[in-house]
Amino acid sequence: MPSKATAAKPGKSPGRPPADSPAAIFRALIQRHLVSTLARHEGSATPRDWWVATALAVRDTIHERMIATQAVHNANNVRRIYYFSLEYLMGRLFGNNLLATGLMDTAKAALASLGQDFEKIREAEVDMGLGNGGLGRLAACFLDSLATLDYPALGYGIYYEFGLFRQAFAANGQQVEHPDNWILFGDPWEVARPEYTQEVRFYGRIENVFDDHGNYRPRWVDTKTILGVPHDIPTAGFGTGTVNLLRLWASKSSEDFDLAAFNRGGYVEAVREKAIGETVSKVLYPNDKTETGKELRLMQQYFFVACSLRDIIRRHFRNPANSWKNFAGKVAVQLNDTHPAIAVVELTRILIDEHGFTLAAAWEIVGATFAYTNHTLLPEALEKWSVGLFERVLPRHLQLIYDINAQLLKAVETKWPGDNEKKRICSLIEENGHKQVRMANLAVAGSHAVNGVAALHTDLLKKNLFPEFDALYPGKFQNKTNGITPRRWLHKANPRLSALITKKLGSAAWVRGLDQLHGLEKSAGDAAFQKEFMAIKRANKVDLAAVIKAECGVDVSPDALFDVQIKRLHEYKRQHLNLLHILALYRRLLQNPGLDIVPRVFVFGAKAAPGYDLAKNIIRAINVVGAHINTDPRIGGKLKVVFLPNYRVSLAEKIIPAADLSEQISTAGKEASGTGNMKLSLNGALTIGTLDGANVEIKEEVGDENIFIFGLNVDEVAALWAKGYKPWDFYQADEELRAVLDWLGSDFFTPGEHGAFALVHDSLLSGGDPYLVLADFRRYCDCQARVDAAYRDKAKWAKMAILNTARLGKFSSDRTIREYAKDIWSLKPVKV
Repeated sequence: MPSKATAAKPGKSPGRPPADSPAAIFRALIQRHLVSTLARHEGSATPRDWWVATALAVRDTIHERMIATQAVHNANNVRRIYYFSLEYLMGRLFGNNLLATGLMDTAKAALASLGQDFEKIREAEVDMGLGNGGLGRLAACFLDSLATLDYPALGYGIYYEFGLFRQAFAANGQQVEHPDNWILFGDPWEVARPEYTQEVRFYGRIENVFDDHGNYRPRWVDTKTILGVPHDIPTAGFGTGTVNLLRLWASKSSEDFDLAAFNRGGYVEAVREKAIGETVSKVLYPNDKTETGKELRLMQQYFFVACSLRDIIRRHFRNPANSWKNFAGKVAVQLNDTHPAIAVVELTRILIDEHGFTLAAAWEIVGATFAYTNHTLLPEALEKWSVGLFERVLPRHLQLIYDINAQLLKAVETKWPGDNEKKRICSLIEENGHKQVRMANLAVAGSHAVNGVAALHTDLLKKNLFPEFDALYPGKFQNKTNGITPRRWLHKANPRLSALITKKLGSAAWVRGLDQLHGLEKSAGDAAFQKEFMAIKRANKVDLAAVIKAECGVDVSPDALFDVQIKRLHEYKRQHLNLLHILALYRRLLQNPGLDIVPRVFVFGAKAAPGYDLAKNIIRAINVVGAHINTDPRIGGKLKVVFLPNYRVSLAEKIIPAADLSEQISTAGKEASGTGNMKLSLNGALTIGTLDGANVEIKEEVGDENIFIFGLNVDEVAALWAKGYKPWDFYQADEELRAVLDWLGSDFFTPGEHGAFALVHDSLLSGGDPYLVLADFRRYCDCQARVDAAYRDKAKWAKMAILNTARLGKFSSDRTIREYAKDIWSLKPVKV
């Protein structure tokens, strides 16, 4: 299948393309798949049928490249990176795969010749339900960069049947969760590989056994077995022949059907084991507020790493030249956060229990194999599992954790003789009432490299979170500032701007080398270029306005300032700070309808975890306040507030190109990096934010004059807490803050329902305001006033927006991956 793109000539009707043209060949492939694979007649085919047939035609090319890639990698016995992540927020693959293979224009021409609307067909694809937030989207960007840069790589994760959830809003503004059955009708990109099914054991007990030499050899017996069936999703590199794999594990029962029970009339009992086995890969992030939820979460984590390690070992030993001696030389495993940390213990168990290694020898291989990325400073996100839960679900692993811990504490004693406090801090077991296993400590101890994901975050890791480990393991901690793939987040998501950049720079080479965007700087002050740039922004806003009308029923003006906050709903991200500012503006307009402010459309997109009641209350508050503002004629349409439901990658691709202002307002020291900040800035949105995460580095790149920074910095946050933070002091001292908080706490927006937003209101006052919303409120409002003033100067704003795009080259995931490959993985590209 040719991969050169050929478009129909402008102005020519889309008739049948010339017989030997790429479009004609591709058209024939689509027709063949429609008939032979889907058994559909063209006249009765739905848009989804056309999408699947076209996707399969693209997949033909991808599979050819995938087979060639694997052949080259296997023949050269290459070193590979295996990326372990509980999430992969892949979004839709259709557009990306067309761009990566060079078939975008060919497919458009072929479908046009068949009388099909390309845009309508591409909308038939649903987002893959494999991730939730920035952690999963980062993993997806990394897969793109690994393939594009020709690094041998496999991603490993879970094949979730239902994903997180599909979000809707009830009439009262409350979040409602529905199953996200994303694979109900199948997925054309995946390939099931049942021949590589792995067995995973849980529960059971430890049998004390001694070998012929008198050595203790514990045996894990009476276990329950679940099967892991792999599903492969090819990840194609852009402008290269490399196609790597994302391998996802679906859980299946080892005993699907009890025929005897069925024949006795016990129909439910007959399929009980099948249902239990499939539960492990059923849903992304089961609610872990219950003990059964915690147990399922731990089972998920062990299930996918156990399957993945077995698969890696199988792949390694199929080459007769390989052995355990060169295992760490051929295998690099990156742990994406603490979720896969149990892999450290599982590989140790395999080496000791199945291959006769001593703990010291096994630990040497383990340490050389694993590296760990930390994504959070929040204590609640540094996973801990009760010793009792571990003892029930993974008894052998708990034994090994205690053995590993004994070695670790010996090293601590050597470093700090007699210092029991250091031992308490470093121990893998936390002893505070009930014993817990600290997964972050385990990941640090079992890896040869630990990295943060922004310069500030890494500094805080070393100073505040893991200072003892930094001293114990000099040089182990390093920084790898996150990045995003420009292929999806500019080239695909914003085709108008992509085309303008290519025209201005003279080639599309920037798509693989984002630093080339610096070439736009010399045009930032050019009035003609500013006009083109901002015309594209307005066209994108027109498109988003149509989405808002369709999804929310709200009319918004594309000439208003689009103020955007799209990210996971969490208190530390401070969507409620944004809400308080909206209330302040609304109140000012009510008291002075003639107030001269720049009209704004506030756009939110976020999901709250089902068990996170306060986050869900924030969502409801934004929805209810927004509905009130949107229908109030007194303010003349100067403010509109919309919360787009079911935030996901494909929706982000529509919001980001249209954003004027990017809200990155987390409490300083809480956001590890952020990647939404990079996507929005790359597309010409100006950032309003705190000096947190990657905002610090974005500010360094774009310049102080091209970003809006406000609020307490990390040191000031620490000083305020040390002094004794009293949110009531800020409440009493600021009349406007007091007024809007009282307003929110009343039943004004919910007549007859008093205390509807008590969770939000009380968290900020009697709850102690843990994320310093009130402390930053006034400075945030003042900074927003600076935004208002800057937006009035159209030429100034355009220049600032252009410079944001031009100076974001550093934040390509290609740069991040090259740094990982050089500094952590010792990995070299392999050209296919």
